[in-house]
Amino acid sequence: MSGTGASALIVLPTYNEAESIRSIVARIRVAVPEAAVLVVDDASPDGTGAIADELAAADPGVSVLHRPGKAGLGAAYLAGFAIALERGYRFVVEIDADGSHDPAELPAMLGLAEREGADLVIGSRWVPGGAVVNWPWLRRAISRSGNAYARWMLRSRVQDLTAGFRVYRAAVLAGLDGSVVSSHGYCFQVELAWRLERAGGRILEHPIAFVERATGRSKMHAGIVAEALWRVTAWGTSARLGREPLPSTSRV
Repeated sequence: MSGTGASALIVLPTYNEAESIRSIVARIRVAVPEAAVLVVDDASPDGTGAIADELAAADPGVSVLHRPGKAGLGAAYLAGFAIALERGYRFVVEIDADGSHDPAELPAMLGLAEREGADLVIGSRWVPGGAVVNWPWLRRAISRSGNAYARWMLRSRVQDLTAGFRVYRAAVLAGLDGSVVSSHGYCFQVELAWRLERAGGRILEHPIAFVERATGRSKMHAGIVAEALWRVTAWGTSARLGREPLPSTSRV
């Protein structure tokens, strides 16, 4: 496991996460001390970036990428992916900064990626053993039905297409940028998993318990849901009509 962790970059996008950033970075460093952490901050007005700089100054395993403004989750991850490839990491991890994803699952997810030769390991809420904690029934129903619709529309076998807790084999991310990836909100997660699935990549799902954030405000809103529904419908329809639904890349 130490070899896997040492070759992993944990990408942690932040926007107004001052209340949780210290805790989540500390938990990641305990769970996978060999891994490096990259905080990608979009000029958070609450001072998250300054806190991240303090953490980086005290820990050589932490670094910070400051971006000039809020440009979306997908763009933040693409910036992190580019750095991971530039620095030669074998694995890249996506994880939320609000504590919803338990870093204690990382050794198992990284180990699974290594042992099974997976291109993507998803921390999944909707496979046996997975769960959500402290969610109201309506949000649970929206998530489950949204995933079911995406699976049907895209003819996908992935149970949790919208999950944001992931381990990628870095090589499969080469060539991805804003000109290739067409979505930059939460639909970004659907697009990347589907791209990899369509390309014949090996995708595994590891059950996790997703815990509703205890601090800060959720960034989910109706516009994000509407974008996801629109894009999934357009992609699925294009594929069924025999058209290429996504901009092409040579790797994913």
